[in-house]
Amino acid sequence: MQINLTVNGTDVTREIEPRVLLVHFIRDDLRLTGTHWGCDTSNCGTCVVLMDGQPVKSCTVLAAMADGHAITTVEGLANGATLDPVQQGFMEEHGLQCGFCTPGMMLTARALLDHNPHPEPLEIREAISGQICRCTGYATIVRSIQWAAEHSISAADTAEEEVRA
Repeated sequence: MQINLTVNGTDVTREIEPRVLLVHFIRDDLRLTGTHWGCDTSNCGTCVVLMDGQPVKSCTVLAAMADGHAITTVEGLANGATLDPVQQGFMEEHGLQCGFCTPGMMLTARALLDHNPHPEPLEIREAISGQICRCTGYATIVRSIQWAAEHSISAADTAEEEVRA
C-alpha cells in the first residue's frame, strides 16, 4: 500500500507492507535511526515520536496509520545547526546517560513544552512517566526539561505575546 506523510517537514511517499510498524518504517525505510526500538511491548518509551505534535509510541502504531500525518523524530528537533532548547537542555544539565531513552524523552519534553511552556517538576515527571530510563534517577532529565522551559519560546508564548501586542 502507498502512504503519504510528512517526516521532519519533508513530504514522504512510500510503498509499504500494511503490517509494518512506524518504528521500523522510520528506522529501516527512512534511515532515521535516532528513533530507538526497545521493549516490543510499548512499556519503555524509547520509540516515542511526535504525530501531529503528540507523543506516540511508534512500536504500537502501524506506518499505515501515519498516512496523512506529520511525524517528528529526534532528527527533526534541531533547526539546521541550532539545537532545540530541549536538546540543549539535555546537554547543559547532563540529562544524557547512555542515550538510549534520550530521543523519546526529548520528543515527549518538546510536546509538553509546546502544550505547557512553564511546567512544574511534578508535571514534567508525569509527562515522562511512560518512559523508562535505566541509567538515571530522572533528576537530570527533569532539570534538562526545566532548563529547556526557561530557554524556550513556545507556540503558546508566541500567541500570548501577539495578544498583548
